[in-house]
Amino acid sequence: MDLRGKVAIVTAAAGAGIGHAVAHKLLKAGADVMLTDSHPRRSFEVAQALSQEFSREVPACQVDVTKQEQIESAVKTTMEHFGHIDILCNVAGINKLEPIWSVSEETWRFVMNVCLDGTFRFIRTVLPHMLPRQQGAIVNISSADGWIGSSEGEAAYCAAKAGVMGLTRAAAAEVGKYNIRVNAIAPGLIYNAYLEKIYPKEFFTETERLIPLGRVGTPEEVADLVCFLVSEEARYITGEVIAITGGRYMHA
Repeated sequence: MDLRGKVAIVTAAAGAGIGHAVAHKLLKAGADVMLTDSHPRRSFEVAQALSQEFSREVPACQVDVTKQEQIESAVKTTMEHFGHIDILCNVAGINKLEPIWSVSEETWRFVMNVCLDGTFRFIRTVLPHMLPRQQGAIVNISSADGWIGSSEGEAAYCAAKAGVMGLTRAAAAEVGKYNIRVNAIAPGLIYNAYLEKIYPKEFFTETERLIPLGRVGTPEEVADLVCFLVSEEARYITGEVIAITGGRYMHA
């Protein structure tokens, strides 16, 4: 897929998971990328490494998606640097396991603020720069847990990710007349090392047994789908929530 001439903003792009894989895939397809992440040091280190790998500048901004002023600063910097924004990939998310009968107000609000509110804030801030040009593609990372729920103490996460699905459909309905497409991806278990800090080891082996393809997914496989959805090959697809679960959840 040829994305030369396109400018993308990717959130949570400096970790070991989906965001970094998405940024890498978009760069490989020829797009220019503004890399954003909440980690102050890692954001710029990863951007520097990608700049060297692709022999072109990959700028970075530290962005905590719970802070509107940081989002506005990143969007402003992107416009100043590249002149336009064509693609937004909302990857930033967080999870904290607490049983629903004892989940704290703080945990509930924090997960919602990052997963759902952060996605909304970035969409709201980027769209005024897409609307005048009447083109753009937005991809939000949701989760299959937004459909099927979880018994692991993830009520806040499941609710937030279901909210991302509804937000995606509403946004797509509103901006379609401006030739702007909005879609979401609902991954199943996509492995990265950070997940081992959240889930016990047996969680991964037990989940693998429930996946028809017999393995967990990789961030690169999600990135491939993102790249397709923002490309011209997907020009007639909007308002969709696409499962990528290895068959664990066969969404109808």
